[in-house]
Order: sequence, then structure tokens, then C-alpha cells
Amino acid sequence: MTSGATSELILIRHAPAITDGRLAGRRDVPAELGDGPAVKRLRAAFDSIDHVVTSPALRCRQTAAALFPDRALSEDTRLWEQDFGRQEGCKFEDLPDLGELSRTELAEVAPPDGESFAMMVARVAPALQELTGRAMDDGPIAVVAHAGTVRAGLALALGDVSAALAFEIEPLSVTRLRSLPGALSVMSVNVLP
Repeated sequence: MTSGATSELILIRHAPAITDGRLAGRRDVPAELGDGPAVKRLRAAFDSIDHVVTSPALRCRQTAAALFPDRALSEDTRLWEQDFGRQEGCKFEDLPDLGELSRTELAEVAPPDGESFAMMVARVAPALQELTGRAMDDGPIAVVAHAGTVRAGLALALGDVSAALAFEIEPLSVTRLRSLPGALSVMSVNVLP
């Protein structure tokens, strides 16, 4: 593919995580991953993708290995999910009620010793921007990561961090972003196989 040609970032959220009902942003938990129909459909749909990058999280590496069994996988630590600090591992029902917040306010909330969504986007953005450049030169790149990472990609494409919080990102869903010179455009969001 020639330099400057448009291409894609294919953002795939990992398979369902085995969390035992607890928050697992940075906790390294496994994926609930079999060789079911969804995995087979995704594997077939992206059979021609040569470049695959994952978050180092076990659930992402397991998902990437199942979807791209014959490909070399590279890891990028910047693609980790949001760091929920002292709330990591808390039961969902024990998490504090933040009350009514606008998306703009919510994007700025950081748990104790953790990071806000806006901070996470700032951390993830350079990795996604680098991958965008590579996709323009080398063709489509699959990124197997987290819901927050996918939303960070949407934030970049939209130019609005808080707007990305409006999107639901299901396990094993696909979000496609087209790489353009100096920009990303949204092709599809949260498509399930």
C-alpha cells in the first residue's frame, strides 16, 4: 500500500472478562473465550489482516490469539484499560454512586489513586496516532484492547473526549476507524459478529 492511502484501525474489544462481579480495569483477569460462532466469524472476517496489536492484558492477548492464531502479535502497554486505582477489584455494587454528572464532568472524575477517562485518552492517544500512521503506510491494523481504549479512539476521531462516553462497547465488538492524513473518521461502532 502506498504512503498516504487511506486505511483502517480495526478496534476489537476483548472477549468477556472473568471478573467475578468485580471491577477489572488494570486487574489482569482472563477472558471467557471458547471457539464459538462469534470467534469463528471474526476470525474469518479479518483473515487478511497482517498487523495485530494488543493491550498486554491477559484477556486481550487471549482474544487476539484466538482471532489471529497464525499472526505475530505485538503488545503496547499504552493500550491498557483505564486505571481505577483503589476501586480495582471492588464489587460493582460497592462502587460509589457519583450522582448525576454530565459526560464532561464524568470524563474528569478520577478514582482515588487512579486516572480519569480524560487522562486515559491522553495516555492512549499517542499509541493510536502512531498506529494510524502505520495503517496508512502498511494497511489495516487490528487492535485488540478494552472498551476504554475503543472509546479513546472514538474520542480522537470526534475531537471530543466526553462525547466518546456516549458509546457502548460490547465484548468482541468491532469499531472501525478510517485513517486519513491528520484525522480519523468513524466507519462503524460496536458491531457484533
